[in-house]
Amino acid sequence: MWSQRDVVSYALQRRSTLEALRRPSRMLGRADACDADPMLVRAALHHGEHADRPCPICSVDHLLLLHYVFGEQLGQYSGRIKRTKELAEMQDEVGEFKVVVVEVCTECRWNHMIESFVLGDGVRRRPPRRQPTVEDIYG
Repeated sequence: MWSQRDVVSYALQRRSTLEALRRPSRMLGRADACDADPMLVRAALHHGEHADRPCPICSVDHLLLLHYVFGEQLGQYSGRIKRTKELAEMQDEVGEFKVVVVEVCTECRWNHMIESFVLGDGVRRRPPRRQPTVEDIYG
């Protein structure tokens, strides 16, 4: 993506967590590391994109990536999950928004934030007009 900037990689934190799991002293148990919320696993099953690597814990090819988008210019659409194709389209339509990438294994429930970055063309825009939701209508 041409407008990607302010990239932050969480690879060192991920590696540290994996090393703590493999240490003989077992400073971190598998139940502590593989604790994905059921809603996160469900989101990964329905909206995740396959990663090009196996799960670091169970070595199964069920590792999925989720791309969460956040930003003032997104309005009520901030905090949603988007596919890579949608991110490429959004970078031309939104001035600036942050993308957080989370990997999730649907088999063993491993999850970890792997990177974050900012996308957008830099042109300041107003957020889209708020659309009524089901919660607004039915309370």
